Amino acid sequence: MATQPPESALPLFYGDLVPLSSNLHGDYHSRPADKAPFLVGAQAVPITVDEFVSVQRFCPIVFSTGDQSVPLALMGLNEGANVFVDDEGALNGDFYVPAYIRRYPFMLARLQPDAEELSLCFDPTSGLVGEFDEGGALFDDGKPSEATTAILKFCEEFELSAQRTLAFVNELNQADLLMEGEVSIQPEGSDQPFVYRGFRMINEDKFRELRGDELRKMSQNGMLPLIMAHMFSLQLIREIFSKQVQQGKGPNIPPTPIGNA
Repeated sequence: MATQPPESALPLFYGDLVPLSSNLHGDYHSRPADKAPFLVGAQAVPITVDEFVSVQRFCPIVFSTGDQSVPLALMGLNEGANVFVDDEGALNGDFYVPAYIRRYPFMLARLQPDAEELSLCFDPTSGLVGEFDEGGALFDDGKPSEATTAILKFCEEFELSAQRTLAFVNELNQADLLMEGEVSIQPEGSDQPFVYRGFRMINEDKFRELRGDELRKMSQNGMLPLIMAHMFSLQLIREIFSKQVQQGKGPNIPPTPIGNA
């Protein structure tokens, strides 16, 4: 299981980033899409703490490895597997779409490493923003349109939520509650279990050993329900495994013999 987003100068899914400008993009439109091809091989997507309750209904919530863990919606166990989209990127049934996906191809970014302000940028390689007729205009008489204003607000709210998420993970690290995760699945018909690693999770033993005042603090600051949502969601790992097998995206499992010799 490789749940750590790839290290790159660009965020996950973004092929490039260009600041949105009325001078350069005055005639640009943003068109909607009913498919997301970039999700086909996306095994996991970053989520924020504001999404834990919604996400845990559909897929496991885990934490990435590395120096700065981030919470992830786990959409597949094997490398390049995503059980929630088909081969063209259309959703398979009901699924909560994380805000990280919904903001694409836009995001707020610093134009210079030392810049204090964030600028609204977009991915010009997405095919969703450009000089075409369909979609919503991004500018109206050289000023941001209502659509652009709504996009900017959504991206700003996402950044605030990301800051709350960072604070949550820092609290988990300070309490030493995160540990390296491992799950072993023994499907019928397989001689050996399939073992998945490469993610982090809450250490239930350490969580149970927390003092009463520590638990009270977590209850008061909102951490406790987030921890419980994460822990409950881990039960869905085996469901993800089953979906992979059904969709032909998982490991090959020998068919179960019928009857006895």
